[in-house]
Amino acid sequence: MASILGSSGSAMRDIERGALRPRRFGDLARAVSTLVGRPAAFACAAGLIVLWAASGPLFGFSDTWQLVVNTSTTIVTFLMVFIIQSTQNRDTAAIQIKLDELIRATQGAHNALLDLEELDEDKLKEYLQRHEQLAAAARERLPRGHLDTGSPDIKPAR
Repeated sequence: MASILGSSGSAMRDIERGALRPRRFGDLARAVSTLVGRPAAFACAAGLIVLWAASGPLFGFSDTWQLVVNTSTTIVTFLMVFIIQSTQNRDTAAIQIKLDELIRATQGAHNALLDLEELDEDKLKEYLQRHEQLAAAARERLPRGHLDTGSPDIKPAR
């Protein structure tokens, strides 16, 4: 947990306090996500739709018959949004920590890039433009036989 804390000791702004701590919902979300992500779950869902469609003549393709599948799929979709978002938040936080650690541990890397996700759009654009300039300059050097490796200094976004 300490790895998601900033220098002031407060949790990162994009991770709500306790968002990763409560294990019950996180464990449930991960288990459900894993279960419904399997081919067998897809086969079951497809089978249910086939059974529903096959039962159409039995129910005369009535409005109630249609409402059953519409309501069911809406409820499942609504609930799955929260399950997927929970697992996505956790995965994103883990990936961000891993990337930050790679930057931090790489000699010559700029530690100022560690928390770019916290910057506003204008500052992000400045960093992006500078990195695009570095890439363009490296591509220009390649035809002349120069290497495109190295760690040129970047000017910090102001």
